[in-house]
Amino acid sequence: MRISAGMWRQSPLAVPDAEGLRPTPDRVRGTLFDWVRHLLGDLAGCRVLDLFAGSGVLGFEAASRGAASVDWVERHRGAVASLRKNVEKFGAADRCRVHAGDAFEFLARTKETFDLVFIDPPYDANLQEKALAAVIPRLSEAGLLYVETPDAYLSEEKLAALGLLRLRGSRAGVVHYQLLTRIDSPLAPLAKPIKEEA
Repeated sequence: MRISAGMWRQSPLAVPDAEGLRPTPDRVRGTLFDWVRHLLGDLAGCRVLDLFAGSGVLGFEAASRGAASVDWVERHRGAVASLRKNVEKFGAADRCRVHAGDAFEFLARTKETFDLVFIDPPYDANLQEKALAAVIPRLSEAGLLYVETPDAYLSEEKLAALGLLRLRGSRAGVVHYQLLTRIDSPLAPLAKPIKEEA
């Protein structure tokens, strides 16, 4: 797997052999970062959090595109080792940190806020809504939340109950991916209907 854009474009990432690991496909990553660029401009100054990081490819894509800081949270030992190896490889320890442990414990203890958060837990764990609720207090005023779900989008009703609004959404195979923000975010007027992809 390779980083698709930015200063580390085409650089390979070491990926652990871990059961259930699903790195986000190239096409989905391309669409996601097109959305982010349209909404935020470049990523300079952005503080990024990659929960349930796995391969960490989304965080590395953000770092490659100039994010000010990236924090990965992952509990699988092999994945943590790969993340740290990649951070060292890119000489990015000054702005990239890997946290070994539980995502919810991390959110409960951190005092930092983030501008862009990736939420892609194992599908069979069904943790997307719980993770969204837990991360909202750590989201900046105009922050963005990216979430992947299998089979269906999170409904507008569920999002509204969390105080969230869908800005963008699309699908690639069984993967439904959405970019969310707070209902009262200055980005809320930029919401668009879901565009389906085959």
